[in-house]
Amino acid sequence: MDLDFTTEQNTFRESVSRFLTNECPFDKVRQLEESAQGYAPDLWPKMADLGWFGMSFPEAYGGFGGEFMFTVILQEEIGRACFPSPFFSTVIQCGLTILAGGTEEQKKDLLGKIFDGSLIMALAQYEEEASYLPTGIRMRAVAQGDRVVLNGTKMFVMDANIAHKLIVVARADPGITLFLVEAKAPGITCSKMPTIGMDNCCRVIFEDVRISQKEVLGQPGKGWEVLEKMAPKATVAKAAEMVGGCKGAIDLTVRYAKEREQYGKPIGSYQAIQHFMANMALAYETGWSYLYKVASMIDADEDFSVEASVLKSAMDENAKFISERACHIHGGIGTAREADIGLFFRRAKAFSTLMGDTDYHDNKVAEALLKGLPDLT
Repeated sequence: MDLDFTTEQNTFRESVSRFLTNECPFDKVRQLEESAQGYAPDLWPKMADLGWFGMSFPEAYGGFGGEFMFTVILQEEIGRACFPSPFFSTVIQCGLTILAGGTEEQKKDLLGKIFDGSLIMALAQYEEEASYLPTGIRMRAVAQGDRVVLNGTKMFVMDANIAHKLIVVARADPGITLFLVEAKAPGITCSKMPTIGMDNCCRVIFEDVRISQKEVLGQPGKGWEVLEKMAPKATVAKAAEMVGGCKGAIDLTVRYAKEREQYGKPIGSYQAIQHFMANMALAYETGWSYLYKVASMIDADEDFSVEASVLKSAMDENAKFISERACHIHGGIGTAREADIGLFFRRAKAFSTLMGDTDYHDNKVAEALLKGLPDLT
């Protein structure tokens, strides 16, 4: 079995890494975090021109028909660079949702605009109780004549502040339905939530937002089924970003441990630091290897839903462990805004709740392992 990356995959990884290093060093990352937009509008069309947005999507809708492996590589490098952008919300969450449940007309129209960089989207799914389950969808969509009226509050909506269009998950007459809503429609109020990630995590309030009944993504009442098709791939993509973040944190820490001296010797020469770093490397290598096992399963069209949960649960814990150890080794400077290592620590915390937290994915794994047991409750 050949487990090496192909020449094309290695070339792609090198080009992504070079672009992000040159265009968005850590100083610029911090500037973007503190900006209202939270991303670099000048880099977004450049990313589109490089073909990143349609890389793993079918050619029939304007994509390049590449393997999902390329998206995993891209996400890993984005994580390693701490690169802030609406790539995950637009291309991964919304792009995969449209691909999974949109009509042919919607796929050609919306995916084409995503791929050329002209459309930024956000998925408005979670609400105040932060549930990952369908019972957490309380927002109502009420039909009134030829219109649908939306009322409710969506939380943790990534990049809603810069989105052109939202995919809104709401309860309608036939069941949970996905609606396409203009992000600046009358009745919508969007505000950024202060989070440890310093990202574009938003609260979006809908007050009598009226849209056409035609603005349904796919079939009415089938919204949750569509989200369940999207979620496993998006989970793997987010885990890939966390794996990249672990690598970035380790690289920074290794360099610091070689340069920083205490009592006349580099701190990396002390056994306690060496053991810390060995454990960090083991946690990273475990996650990295499993990530590419799951990516291979996706491209082989195998059922990977349980493996996706195993991966995300493991990376929630591994990223926390690695970033915390990295900050410990940096000492007091590790918590300073000026220190690059803090970027990785904050992202590890923020990403641990995206696409399901550890408990959620542990429960999914347990359900799969215990499937067939009698219900003892």
